[in-house]
Amino acid sequence: MRFLLLLFPALLLAACSGGNGSAIGNGSSATPVASVKPPAGKQWSDVVSATPEGGHVMGNPNAPIKLVEYGSRLCPACRHFEQTGYKPLINDYVDSGKVSLEFRDFLVHGPIDIAPTMLGECVSDQAFFPILEDMFDAQPDFLKKLDGMSRAEQQQMQSMKPTQMALMLGQKMGIIDFMKQHGMTEDKAKSCINDPAKFQKISDRMEKATQAGVSGTPSFFINGEQVKNAINWEDIRAALQRAGA
Repeated sequence: MRFLLLLFPALLLAACSGGNGSAIGNGSSATPVASVKPPAGKQWSDVVSATPEGGHVMGNPNAPIKLVEYGSRLCPACRHFEQTGYKPLINDYVDSGKVSLEFRDFLVHGPIDIAPTMLGECVSDQAFFPILEDMFDAQPDFLKKLDGMSRAEQQQMQSMKPTQMALMLGQKMGIIDFMKQHGMTEDKAKSCINDPAKFQKISDRMEKATQAGVSGTPSFFINGEQVKNAINWEDIRAALQRAGA
């Protein structure tokens, strides 16, 4: 895949925003949906599972409003959405049982996204979203270290296999040390990144996402329909309300 053969400089990371697509509801509002009680002793945000599409979904698995985010863990616009939108999204919508949230990794920057994506998926279902949020918090540190990469190191990676390149980048940006601080052994982290079968699955998912119209991050879908030009929490909140949340 061509996007995996390109090495994007860190300065291009700010230009990761997507969100093209059709408007949800064309300005009209759907019939409001009712709240649903969570399982005894839990909040809906405690209910997390992997999906066949390669993402992880939080909330009521039968929620009538299904929000899917395609994001990159190294995308500043995705980080902004997480920091401004996740708390109200979870507290006001996911925990009501009306809305489920699924996050699917989209490697918008090519090789530099491989290590954080693979490592973020080598954790338990319950750890997926906490690790995702912590990666967003640590994103500036990852990018600062990546900016220090020499031209010689970049040239060296051009002849590497994608997983070898991802391992080198993961070490350079400090993401392996990050995972060690979160309880993952170094051997497991390296084994996770160097898994060709896992890499192939991610590559296949990228093809499908691109065919579905995803070209940048963050990109959002509500009940299978892409939300037009949605980047900020205000955009998504308005779309969820139009959908009946």
